[in-house]
Amino acid sequence: MKYNFDEVIERRGTDSVKWDGVENVWGRKDLLPMWVADMDFRTPPFVMDALRRRLDHEVLGYTFACEEWYTSICSWLHKRHQWDVTRDMLTFVPGIVRGQAFALQCFTKPGDKVMVMTPVYHPFFLVTERLGREVVYSPLDLYDGHYHIDFERFSKDIRGCRLLILCNPHNPGGRVWTVEELRRIADICKESGTMVVSDEIHADLTLPPYKHHPFATVSEAAAQNSLTFMAPSKAFNMPGLGSSYAIAVNEDIRRRFREFMEAGEFCEGHLFAYIGAAAAYTHGEEWLEQVLGYVQANIDFTENYLKEHVPGIGMIRPQASYLVFLDCRALGLPQEKLASLFAEKAHLALNDGTMFGKPGEGFMRLNVGCPRSVLQKALEQLSVAVKEEMAKG
Repeated sequence: MKYNFDEVIERRGTDSVKWDGVENVWGRKDLLPMWVADMDFRTPPFVMDALRRRLDHEVLGYTFACEEWYTSICSWLHKRHQWDVTRDMLTFVPGIVRGQAFALQCFTKPGDKVMVMTPVYHPFFLVTERLGREVVYSPLDLYDGHYHIDFERFSKDIRGCRLLILCNPHNPGGRVWTVEELRRIADICKESGTMVVSDEIHADLTLPPYKHHPFATVSEAAAQNSLTFMAPSKAFNMPGLGSSYAIAVNEDIRRRFREFMEAGEFCEGHLFAYIGAAAAYTHGEEWLEQVLGYVQANIDFTENYLKEHVPGIGMIRPQASYLVFLDCRALGLPQEKLASLFAEKAHLALNDGTMFGKPGEGFMRLNVGCPRSVLQKALEQLSVAVKEEMAKG
């Protein structure tokens, strides 16, 4: 079946954070939203059909995880990532950010040090700070068009840290970490006594020719000292279902996390979370390949358009996901003026790069998970705004 990702779907009026939430953040409604990380494509029909079939039975009573939830996850991870996971390793989590908050409360105590590698998805450090833990910021190095880990700095910064929150693949830089890099992280963290929490929500959006490596698969040191979070939410455009899960290979980590989750009854999902995930993983391979092809083409389009029509703005080409980190440093604008250029002049709603930490200064994050016509409109508006700004001298 050929899926249509060129279709423009009106999302206003659906309480969409991405679309209806623009006014709450920018105080205006006329901005084209290219920020929040969900896609403007239809949620796959096989997911919607599975939800509708359940709704045909007009009793929405209490439910537990369907058998297909377990089997579909295990089958998907085996086929897609060559990771053999057993059902006892799985714990339902109502969203990965919530899962990280649970992990912080389970494995650390107030005042403990937790390391993140910036620029990085902002809840990593915001949630950590709100829970009273001390955040250690270890910046990544940007060269050769991608982010890299300075392992000498990493080794120093990790000392005394109880936890490392790893973004694998990386957001906002779109970096797919290599086996060698992940093994070095695992070895250093084992030596320092630092547990690794690996957020792998963008795993299934890894773009060819790159390959995602689940952290727990790269070595025994990684497997025995980590908790991995995954979800079908990003890849199959269904974040509203709040369907995520944790994977723990180590029995002690698994037991401790599950006991914490069960104590607060945090690990009980609603029936649509289970059904939606099972449908996505059971029937989603062809749809995912097509959407990855479309996203890849959108990235190509963005890169070419910037080179030809938007002087002063480049991009970090993502190896995974539909999020593009725009490099605007050549414009020479302070961050406040840069953000104003996008919102006030280009009439675009993007994520300010500094949201992801100080190394994000001079950057803006663009979501290209949308129909090509919408992306082209956004880039055209940006081109006009930048040229007007440069003409002012």
